[in-house]
Formats: sequence, C-alpha cells, structure tokens
Amino acid sequence: MDDKIKIVLDAMKSAGKPVRPGDVAKATGIESKEVSKIISTLKKEGKVYSPKRCYYAPAEDK
Repeated sequence: MDDKIKIVLDAMKSAGKPVRPGDVAKATGIESKEVSKIISTLKKEGKVYSPKRCYYAPAEDK
C-alpha cells in the first residue's frame, strides 16, 4: 500500500467519525486535491464509504 494512502486511511480511522477531505488534508499535511484523489481510489476499492455528502469514513466502521 502506498505510504500516502496508508496515512490518509489511518487519519480517517483515528478521527473516529466521518470526515471531509479537507479535514484529512489538515491532519496529514497532504494537499487537499491529493487527499480527494486518494479517497476516491479507496472508495472504488471499497475501503471507505460516504455516509453523507462530502463526508467519508473507513468501511470497517460500517
């Protein structure tokens, strides 16, 4: 797994609630656009889901 993908996923898990890509970007220091791309990839892989518009959470929290 790519380092940045792991960092984004870990940040989402540690938040303990659905987060916006901008929140993840602030927490990780990764650029917001890049976080959005990573989340999009993770969503396609089924590793994250969107409980409401513009918010994302790890799939194991479901």
